[in-house]
Amino acid sequence: RHLLLVDMHHIISDGISVNILIREFGELYNNRNLPALRIQYKDYAVWQEGFKTGDAYKTQEAYWLKQLEGELPVLDLPADHARPPVRSFAGDKVSFTLDQEV
Repeated sequence: RHLLLVDMHHIISDGISVNILIREFGELYNNRNLPALRIQYKDYAVWQEGFKTGDAYKTQEAYWLKQLEGELPVLDLPADHARPPVRSFAGDKVSFTLDQEV
């Protein structure tokens, strides 16, 4: 007996991506072959590098540099606790063990 647990933050996937992942994992689990991909991530990387040398990219970069020039204000969103004067990344961890019955 096996169990696969996939835990993803919602920022890295959407409903369509998760459905593709589940469907393709099911195909592989059932010993079926997946069709070859038409494009690979490396193709996107090449396209992106080419885009960065073009005029459209330079125009967009100039726009955002203008928008973000000078000192940026501190984001002060309402929260249930006051923002501390010094940011801290202190955290904690929770460890536990599941027995075989669980």
